Amino acid sequence: MIVDIADDFDLEKIAHCGQCFRAKKIFGDVYRFITGKSVIYISRKNHAQLEVSCDEREWHDVWTNYFDLETNYRALRAEIGTLDDYLKSAADFGSGIRILRQEPFETLISFIISQRKSIPSITTSIERIANKFGRKVETHCEEINLFPTVEEFSGVDVEQLSGLGLGYRKNYIVDAVNSVRDGRVNLSDLNDLDDEALIETLKTIKGVGDKVANCVALFAYHRVDRVPIDVWIRRAIDDDFRGHNFFLDIKHNAGIVQQYVFYHKRFRKPDSR
Repeated sequence: MIVDIADDFDLEKIAHCGQCFRAKKIFGDVYRFITGKSVIYISRKNHAQLEVSCDEREWHDVWTNYFDLETNYRALRAEIGTLDDYLKSAADFGSGIRILRQEPFETLISFIISQRKSIPSITTSIERIANKFGRKVETHCEEINLFPTVEEFSGVDVEQLSGLGLGYRKNYIVDAVNSVRDGRVNLSDLNDLDDEALIETLKTIKGVGDKVANCVALFAYHRVDRVPIDVWIRRAIDDDFRGHNFFLDIKHNAGIVQQYVFYHKRFRKPDSR
C-alpha cells in the first residue's frame, strides 16, 4: 500500500535515534518495525510517499499512532529553531525523527537493559529475550519472534535470564516483570497519572532511576516534556552550554528537542556545519 507523508519522516533516523531497539533495515531501503503483535515493512517510494506492507485499516489503527502522525514535526522544528542557533542546527540535522508511541512493557524492559550498555549490545540482549520467550510469527519476509508479553514472561527467574548478556540487570528485569504481573505497577493506569506521578511510580521498580523512568515516560507514554539525561545529552549540556541544563528553559516539547540533540551529538561529524 502507498501512503502519503507530508511531514518529516526519515526511516533511518527514526530507527537509529536511540528510542527503539528492534527497528532495522532488512534489505535495500526496506525497514522493519515491530510493536506488540504487529510487524510492518516500510520503504520510501518518493519524497512524499511511503510503501508499507499493511492494509489501510492496520495503518490507521496501529501505525498512525505509533509514528505519531497526528503531530506536525516540521512546525515543531521551526519553533525549536527560534530558541537557539545550536538547537536549530540539531533540529535540522535530526529532521525526520519522530517520537514513537511504543508498547509500555517492552519499553520498560528495554530501557532497564539499556543502563551502561551500547546500543548494539542492548539490541542483542533484546533479540535474545524475544527469541527465548516471545512468540514466533511468520511474515512475508521472515520468521521473527515478538517481544514477550507480561504473561509469556511471567515466572521468569534470574537463572532463566542467564546467557542473554544482561549482567546485573537480570534482577531488575525479574522485579519489573513481577511488579507488572502482580499489579503493583499497572502500566495501563499510568496513562492517567501526571508526569511526576508517572515517574515516581516507575521508580518503585528495582533498577529504574530518573533516566530509565524518563525514557519510558517519553517513548511509551508520549510525555514529550520529559528529558532523559544520558551520556550524549550530558555531553551536549557540558560541551555546548557550559554545564547549563538548557532543557529547563524549554517550556514545551523538551523531550522532542532531546531527541534532536541526542542524534546531533552522536552522529554529527565534529568538522561538519
